[in-house]
Amino acid sequence: MSLVGSTMADDLAGLPHTRDDLSGKDRKRVERVVEPTTTFEAAEKFEAKQGGAGTSTKMVNRDSLSHFNANLTFKEEETFKLGNALFRKLWVSSPSSTLASDGLGPLFNARACQSCHIKDGRGHPPEGAADATSMFLRLARPARTDEERHALESYLAASLPDPVYGGQMQDLAVPGLKSEGRMVIDYEEQLVSLDDGTVVSLRKPSYSVADLGYGPLDPETTLSARMTPPMTGMGLIEAIHPADILVHADPDDRDGDGVSGRVALARDPATGDIAIGRFGWKAQNATVRQQSSTAFAGDIGISTPDVPAGHGDCMPSQTECMELPVGIQLDLGDSEAPDPVLELVTFYSQNLAVPARRGVDDAQVLAGKQVFYSLGCTSCHVPKYVTSRKAANPAHRFQLIWPYSDFLLHDMGEGLADGQQVGIADGTEWRTPPLWGTGLTEIVNDHTFFLHDGRARNLTEAILWHGGEAQNARDGFAGLEQADRDALVAFLNSL
Repeated sequence: MSLVGSTMADDLAGLPHTRDDLSGKDRKRVERVVEPTTTFEAAEKFEAKQGGAGTSTKMVNRDSLSHFNANLTFKEEETFKLGNALFRKLWVSSPSSTLASDGLGPLFNARACQSCHIKDGRGHPPEGAADATSMFLRLARPARTDEERHALESYLAASLPDPVYGGQMQDLAVPGLKSEGRMVIDYEEQLVSLDDGTVVSLRKPSYSVADLGYGPLDPETTLSARMTPPMTGMGLIEAIHPADILVHADPDDRDGDGVSGRVALARDPATGDIAIGRFGWKAQNATVRQQSSTAFAGDIGISTPDVPAGHGDCMPSQTECMELPVGIQLDLGDSEAPDPVLELVTFYSQNLAVPARRGVDDAQVLAGKQVFYSLGCTSCHVPKYVTSRKAANPAHRFQLIWPYSDFLLHDMGEGLADGQQVGIADGTEWRTPPLWGTGLTEIVNDHTFFLHDGRARNLTEAILWHGGEAQNARDGFAGLEQADRDALVAFLNSL
């Protein structure tokens, strides 16, 4: 697995830059289909079915993000439901009489996947309560040795942990063990005046940790708050052909539009291969399985075949934690969540359906869509793709989907910077989040908090926090009349 002499350019060159899954005729057809629209009098063909044939057309309610892809087979529906049960499963500490459920922690942030991904939707900051279950602090520090630098450069590690507290601050612990600490958020209100005289208050957060249980943090450790993202359409994102992500990358801004997205790279722990990072706030994970296994380890402290750390995120210096028993049952496998547990949770996560659009032909929504395009938002929030014919699951193959993302890393400016390197992403860069399902946030999750740390209390605030490569689009929004701003928000709420 050595990458001596390898560079990122070499790694990118090793990825497919053309659609090797299509005939010449199909390639031309796909290029026509995904061409950005220039007319806004009516909805585009198939625009309402933003998740392709798997789009959920179920009633809009709190379960709107929790349905399975509509084009799964009957057998796959059963697999999805088994994965759902494991996704909701509450893990317990070891030793326990429930042998298939023990192994929690010993340090952890949640007891179940569903505890963070509430109704499979968006997490929230701990507003007015101590509940920080769906938001935590990611910890990372700079490399100090050649070995550490090599680990980052060769994608063997996405970040380097605090020497005492590991990769994230865990505010819960099994009985008899101290937790690591408690996240503290202080908000400062900042008034922003728009061109028409409207004043919007943005809240700028600062983060610290109280009640540290194991001594001080390393002086170079950075804190980055992360809110759990919605799980919408993850299998379809995985099915986008690499060439269709690479084609949007413009790291040197050769077209001069001020937008210079970079491809994130990651190493798939299941195969050891280098692939495009597509998941996580900084695109540090290449596959849904990788996203699932790292969450099992970091959030719940459960080992899997891909991340076999029985003590989760406990560090060697946390001797009390390392001395506690783990939940591995050798007759079931060599990890606490062996396959098929990881496989089933991965399948569930890959097959949560994208909800159908609402109001695609509504006049205000169409006007907002035109504003979205005219401001240049589609430079990063790329509207549509046709997935690969070679996708692992037939349900994901050759589907016209509308995620509104390029899945690239962009400099979002100092206002959103966390100063933390993750993978190749630096302290100002974030992955463009897909927008499908955005308008169901309040219905599903009872809030409208957006961005990586929930600082934005609504979509208007989220847009106004954009900086860096998105500064021009943000300033264009600030210069709109109220009716046009309302139309843009109506468009986003239709997704």
